[in-house]
Amino acid sequence: MARRRKNRTHLKSAGVAARHANDGAPKSFIIKHGQVGSSVTQLVRDLRKVMEPNTASRLKERNRNKLKDYLTMAPTLGVTHLLALTVTDVAPSLRMVRLPAGPTLSFRVERYSLMKDILKTSRSSRSMGMEYLTAPLVVLASFPPPSPETPPHIPLLMKSFQSLFPPLSPNSMSLSNCRRIVLIAYNPDKGTVDFRHYVITVKPYGISKRVRRVLEGAPKKSSANPSSGFLDLGNEKDVADFLLRKRGEAGPGSDGYESAASSASSAAGDDGDAVSLADDYVGRNNKKGQKKAVRLSEVGPRMELRLIKISEGVPGRDGAVLYHEFVKKSKAEAAALKASHVAKERLRKQRREEQDRNVQRKKAEKEQGSRKNQEDSDEEASDAEADESGQEAYDEWDEDEEISEVGGSDDEHSDEPGSDEEESEDEPEERPPTKKVRIRGKR
Repeated sequence: MARRRKNRTHLKSAGVAARHANDGAPKSFIIKHGQVGSSVTQLVRDLRKVMEPNTASRLKERNRNKLKDYLTMAPTLGVTHLLALTVTDVAPSLRMVRLPAGPTLSFRVERYSLMKDILKTSRSSRSMGMEYLTAPLVVLASFPPPSPETPPHIPLLMKSFQSLFPPLSPNSMSLSNCRRIVLIAYNPDKGTVDFRHYVITVKPYGISKRVRRVLEGAPKKSSANPSSGFLDLGNEKDVADFLLRKRGEAGPGSDGYESAASSASSAAGDDGDAVSLADDYVGRNNKKGQKKAVRLSEVGPRMELRLIKISEGVPGRDGAVLYHEFVKKSKAEAAALKASHVAKERLRKQRREEQDRNVQRKKAEKEQGSRKNQEDSDEEASDAEADESGQEAYDEWDEDEEISEVGGSDDEHSDEPGSDEEESEDEPEERPPTKKVRIRGKR
């Protein structure tokens, strides 16, 4: 019996709900364009990590793939944004394209740091696990408020970054899904945009760091040593030396120890850092209503972007230039450029309409030709049927006539003697087939 192949994928109700919840979320392609080095290739992978789960994490680029191929395929797959990284003579460049009609924002990457660089410099390493199953929260900081004095490209820049991530819905979102934050900070002095990526951590409030280390255990630095998760108190004479004072230093009190209240306040910070959880959060003892301290741990990547140009349309079908960092045009030049773009768009529209008319005309001609061929085949079939009916009638009349003639000839031939013998003599005699003779040789 053949083995049955399993074709269906069984999803839990939570997975199905999460998938339907992300149906309206923006999807993105993050690619490298042209010849780039290993650092920019790793930056592409890190950006895909940031944009998970609403991006193609395992998208593989080929050398023969052009940017036009991605622009053609992306709208068919429901992709709304395309981020393309390339290397120029000056610095790496990032293009953010809103599909399918634009606009296109071009950035120069002034400086960047990879995820591995951030994790090496951090005091405590973070595990890359469940944080990337949900989309991050986007925070826009230091952008000027809308006003007549605000440059017109700043609101468009804000909306472009905001549209990269799913919109927030406080009434339906769960607190446990808020695991990461993407910070987009505008620097008005330099005119650059800082890109940061953080992981949200929740710590107990009102407990000193040393007590928390006793409760949670020491961080494991290596999996080879199984005892690395336990604290080493062998050099301490008393547990109070570890909990209530710094090692080798005398405390502020008369007995050389600091109080538990001062230690807790110095570790936990002020009351402004503590929040009451509105719902259950991930982690141990993070229940609803408890007072916790929220911390942000940077995991990278980190980028400093400078906006160079904003243009209408997509690459290959560029429209008017809305903003340029270095090229400034007068009102007359801007009007002439806008008129040329309008003329090009009108010509493109006319060619598209003409092409559609040609397609419709060819379809109509094809349908008319097929209809004419069908009518011709029907006429040929009717003529063939008429010829066949006439031939049948002619064949019936000839058979009757032949029968009458054959009957008279039989009477005449029956009177003549030896007629049967003459007919039998004219017929050839049938001879039996010759037999093959087998010759046996001597052994």
